Amino acid sequence: MNTYNQTLTESDLVVTPSAIEKITSLVNDTNGEVAAVRIYVAGGGCSGMNYGMTFAEAEESIDSVLSNDKGFKLVVDPIALGFLGGAEVDYVDDGVNASFVFNNVFQAVGGSGSCGGCGGAS
Repeated sequence: MNTYNQTLTESDLVVTPSAIEKITSLVNDTNGEVAAVRIYVAGGGCSGMNYGMTFAEAEESIDSVLSNDKGFKLVVDPIALGFLGGAEVDYVDDGVNASFVFNNVFQAVGGSGSCGGCGGAS
């Protein structure tokens, strides 16, 4: 079986200090049940791709890994990594809404962020 274990760098994915702080808090709340946080990309139709994160019990042999000294790993499979190159993961809390935000994702795939005219609402 081939293994693929690439170390992620900031040219692949930037994670802001506020995102690292929030991810650390969420992982710590699991009391050791989570080994990693998986970043994924899913098809989003006319509006482009959807980016998100979920807990992972383990990393897979094909994952690229971003380790840190906070006690968790970020893992990305090769297909998702192709859509994330150079993207930034941030955590924004404006007092009313709080969420993870993926910035520069259109840059990563060479898109413009506009609808291609499929007839759907943009």
